[in-house]
Amino acid sequence: MRSMTTRVRRTDPDFSPIRFEEGVLHLLDQRRLPTEERWLALDTVDQVARAITDLVVRGAPAIGITAAFGAAIAARQRGDDISAWRLDLERLDRSRPTAVNLAWATARMRRKAETTGRLDVGALEAEARAIHAEDVSANRAMAEAGSALLDAGSGILTHCNTGALATGGIGTALGVIVAGYQAGRVDRIFADETRPWLQGSRLTAWELARQGIPFKVVVEGAAAALMSSGQVQWVVTGADRIAANGDVANKIGTCSLAVIARHFNVRFMVVAPSSTVDPYMATGEGIAIEQRDPSEIWHAAGLDQPPGGFDAWNPVFDVTPAGLIDCIVTEHGVHRPPYDFSN
Repeated sequence: MRSMTTRVRRTDPDFSPIRFEEGVLHLLDQRRLPTEERWLALDTVDQVARAITDLVVRGAPAIGITAAFGAAIAARQRGDDISAWRLDLERLDRSRPTAVNLAWATARMRRKAETTGRLDVGALEAEARAIHAEDVSANRAMAEAGSALLDAGSGILTHCNTGALATGGIGTALGVIVAGYQAGRVDRIFADETRPWLQGSRLTAWELARQGIPFKVVVEGAAAALMSSGQVQWVVTGADRIAANGDVANKIGTCSLAVIARHFNVRFMVVAPSSTVDPYMATGEGIAIEQRDPSEIWHAAGLDQPPGGFDAWNPVFDVTPAGLIDCIVTEHGVHRPPYDFSN
């Protein structure tokens, strides 16, 4: 694995944190943003799986795209050994358990191998590129459909990061917000800091700043005060998995925002590609919630290890009940309750 520090052009409309060139996957290391823009060059499936687990890349669509390219890299490594390649894909599946896009992408790569009957590296690389391109197109469709729902003068609160850093294109929820701003419908943007990894204050803020779009970062504890002030008309978030009934697994803290929004009559929009929908998951109760090392909480506080006798609970996601969600936007349009994604 090689690394290189570079500078992303601030107005680059085609910016993507994922590039695949000559069999090598290049990822912008999101752990180092916003202070350093460092790219990692990955040429083994082990490196790709570790990058997903260690949050070099995050965001459900981006994880799926990365896994697809990881499957293509694994095919280069394995030659004719399709059994070993299938084990590589199982490892990719285990690298992050909650986001359904990852398993969706590796299943698609398996199907491509089955149609050719062998590990055709060219065909698998083409399939991974197709997955990436389809997400770019889906992002544009979601941005158009979601931003059309926003009234002129709207204030928006978003959670975690759902822009280009989390997807293959312009983003899901953040794509809607940016499109709404560019259309003159959005006047105020607030980015939740999103603890403990601070994806809002580090990554969403970085994306908005590089586009020259004004925003304010707020701490999680300020959400109720912000919504009660009348400055916010919509909470707009992404999703890591959507159950058939419309329950949504997303970054921890999303459910809290939905509860507060309902209390203050603020509308709640979820934006995600159809690959995030799991039609076989009847409700959110069945979604496996990833638990991460509690030490991440102390690291976020600047401590190398917790003080003696300290402990923590560190779920990465929570599930927002469908009844708290006003609409779910996919590339296929706007879905409203009662939700039924079983087909």
